Amino acid sequence: MAQDTYIILGATSAIAIATARRLAKSQAKLALVGRNQARLSQLADDLKVRGATETLTITTDLVDGDAPEKVYSEITEAMGPVSGILIFYGILGDQMRAVEDTEHALEIIDANFRSTAAWIIEGAKMLDRSTSPNRALIGISSVAADRGRRSNFVYGAAKSGMSTMLQGLAHQWDGEKGAPRAVSFKLGFVDTPMTDGFDKSGPLWAKPDAIGARIEAALRKGGPIIYAPWFWRWIMLAIRLTPNFVFKRVNL
Repeated sequence: MAQDTYIILGATSAIAIATARRLAKSQAKLALVGRNQARLSQLADDLKVRGATETLTITTDLVDGDAPEKVYSEITEAMGPVSGILIFYGILGDQMRAVEDTEHALEIIDANFRSTAAWIIEGAKMLDRSTSPNRALIGISSVAADRGRRSNFVYGAAKSGMSTMLQGLAHQWDGEKGAPRAVSFKLGFVDTPMTDGFDKSGPLWAKPDAIGARIEAALRKGGPIIYAPWFWRWIMLAIRLTPNFVFKRVNL
């Protein structure tokens, strides 16, 4: 993957950092986008030490900041054709608060779907124009998108919208010779600051570096839906197939 250029949206999240460090080892060029310039600069320095041939930092609020078209144009002007876009940012929010507070519910939807839709649509246009031979657009979604559950249906609905858009984009590109790929990357439980309030005992939890390895591989092949870790595909299949008269009695 030498000299490939990747755009990482939400670059300071734990999984984004783990993925970026792996890409740096392959001497990729990395455009890091987020809202904390100090952390972006620190990450850029770290990635250069790890092998990244070039880094670029862009500070913006990915939900309500600069237009995606403007950011993408700035990156391509500075770094050339783009090989991949990785969308890591999002918020979990508070489900109990969201069902009582419409403003908070919309904040969750804006962060996880409305804004990501704009980055996906503009990113797809850019990848269509890119001359890079192997292009991919990956959005980090969640297994919560697979079936509405009382514990997180606002977050799940937003992630479902993002996943559906990526699946549709993958379908649009499918069969076009040399077209990019779109991948909805559905995560289970991952040990990150976003999940600090959770009980992390048990075998279902994954570490960011393991997820980063799977995302790195997905830049080359796979999709349009990838579950990580792999066993969540079968867990969520069972949940989707559970009859409603049983499902409604389960506290999930």
